[in-house]
Amino acid sequence: MRAIPTLPLLVLSISAAFGQGAGDALFDTDQVIEMRFTFPNDNYWVDLSMNHNEGLEESLWAGLEIVDNTGTHFLDSVGVRLKGNSSYDFYPSSKKPMKIDFNEFVGGQDYHGLKKLNLNNCWSDPTFMREKIFFDVSREAGVLAPRMSYANVYLNDIFWGFYALVEQVDKTFLEHRLGENDGNLFKAGDNYTPDGGGLGLEADLNHYGASAGDYTGRYELKTNETANDWTDLIELLDLVDNASITELAQQLPQRMVLDEALRSLALDNLFGNMDAYYGSSRNFYLYHDSSTFKWNWIKWDANMCFGRYVPQWIEDPATLHATYASSGRRLLQRVMQHQGLRVAYLNEFCGVLEQFSNEQLDPRMDALRALIEDHVEGDINKEFADGIFALNIEGTVSAQSGQTWNTIPGLKSFVADRRANVLASSLNCTTAGVEEVEGVPLAAFPNPTSGLVQLTLPTGVKDTDVMVMDVMGRSVPVIVQFGRVDLSGTPAGSYFVIARTPDTEARVLVVKE
Repeated sequence: MRAIPTLPLLVLSISAAFGQGAGDALFDTDQVIEMRFTFPNDNYWVDLSMNHNEGLEESLWAGLEIVDNTGTHFLDSVGVRLKGNSSYDFYPSSKKPMKIDFNEFVGGQDYHGLKKLNLNNCWSDPTFMREKIFFDVSREAGVLAPRMSYANVYLNDIFWGFYALVEQVDKTFLEHRLGENDGNLFKAGDNYTPDGGGLGLEADLNHYGASAGDYTGRYELKTNETANDWTDLIELLDLVDNASITELAQQLPQRMVLDEALRSLALDNLFGNMDAYYGSSRNFYLYHDSSTFKWNWIKWDANMCFGRYVPQWIEDPATLHATYASSGRRLLQRVMQHQGLRVAYLNEFCGVLEQFSNEQLDPRMDALRALIEDHVEGDINKEFADGIFALNIEGTVSAQSGQTWNTIPGLKSFVADRRANVLASSLNCTTAGVEEVEGVPLAAFPNPTSGLVQLTLPTGVKDTDVMVMDVMGRSVPVIVQFGRVDLSGTPAGSYFVIARTPDTEARVLVVKE
């Protein structure tokens, strides 16, 4: 690999020359990069540890040399600090997770357009793959999630370990994905801090009052901190918790990018990602887009997916029903209570189920294994013994994590078990209106609509049985797919959506705004 000494501004020009966005040059190709940090003080590890143990988010500065598939990059005075809760406290060696801030000490400095990156130690995951596969599949399904690669890390020329390199959810992320970053970004609380989990507070999306102080232990505002205005979040929680079920079904699609949010939740269920809203009620972001005024759901921290995290009230994530909603998770509970919202969720679930199979996922695992196996086995500071990496890709292992022995589901075996359980359940993805209740009439929401309309179809009715007519009785050409009618290309007005079979006919009037 040809070494190219690169200043931060030149890194920017490399990305721009190829029309790439922030981080594209790093994440577009799976790779293992090398990161060498040089601290001027030999006591750097003591200082990093003390800052973290005292709850101080203060960084030490270090020089950094990075070798990636575009060359060698030198960055002066980057900020380095330790991070994490369980991944810090229970990891058995000094290979702790870190956060890197490229422009903390040098204004405007970046790496491939990125201002921050996370170095995760893959605590509790012998395969080093859980988060990577889950995030990749999520993004391909149109869900907001960080990108991830890998790095061998050196501190003052000492090999510190093989890390997962994870994109930061920040203003750079928002601009790259959504084209704007002026809105409020809230992170679900970690449930560990004295004002969070120490008091049992959860980011459960329930409404607890009209003051920001009612929520500061449950969520963290990550943008617009000076303004510190929580009004929009509190209004959303009030809608989710207190609105009538009919009002919720009408307003939620107008207040949230609902199809993506439901798809994100469906992926959590399907992949057994219980260390998220379903289970621990943490590890997600909510972003209020300042241009669309809609909320976006963003994934975070998924090293415990593929059934690795099992809340005490769940026997086995591989056996969860598609419509499972745990106690206290108000959004999930109310989605499942309303027939239209439930159908919308189940259609998203059925959509991502098509990609959840050993046929689809095993080749990803095999390719990642080929990329990282030598690096994992060469990491003397990894959590698990040699050989556990390969065994856990294929099947369940019993191994020590922290101070306890754990049964850790295998990646390929979990996919096989989970898919078999879903297909053996009462879920029926062969019709548009999945899991319909016998006798439920045709229904549509949102109504009025600006575009997509989700249908609740009578039992046995399929997409091909649905047509749309205007009030003059003329057929209107539209696309009907997964129980959704797309009216975005039709003029404003009233339309009849008709579900017709040889034996039955049902219709509903829909207003296009």
